[in-house]
Amino acid sequence: MKCAFLYLPILAAVIGLTGCETIPPGAERGAHGTMAYEVLIDASPAGARIQANGADLGNTPVRLKIFGDPDGTFHDFGAPWYVIKAVPIAANQFEQVRFFGTGRGFGPEDPIPKQISFDMNRPAPVNPPYGPPIYGTPYPYYYGPPPYYYGPHYRHRW
Repeated sequence: MKCAFLYLPILAAVIGLTGCETIPPGAERGAHGTMAYEVLIDASPAGARIQANGADLGNTPVRLKIFGDPDGTFHDFGAPWYVIKAVPIAANQFEQVRFFGTGRGFGPEDPIPKQISFDMNRPAPVNPPYGPPIYGTPYPYYYGPPPYYYGPHYRHRW
């Protein structure tokens, strides 16, 4: 009976260590257990300016290093979306934006693509795909109409 209690901590340690997800050998390690993924960003026509989360990367074609989870999805570093934007360099071209969910707050967690292509001559879609939430939306009507302020009440002195 005493021997069974002696092996329980060893058994628990073996089970705990086998459940860990490890980074493949040879992969570049990042913060918080992430690894590096290389993404090729291209635009048609070439030369569009690329921004990733507000940081300017340069003109296309660009290779972007993204640190993501070992399962191939975007890592939550504090932002709910990873945004890649292509800014046109010529007239009659359109700005293109791609949103990728990071899984923050039980939101979508998208896989990291191998390549992203932008067509700068295509206008933005009329019904765009899901994107970040828009803050400052009007008062929701399902709670009733917005409260109305009638102003201060004045007394007339006769």
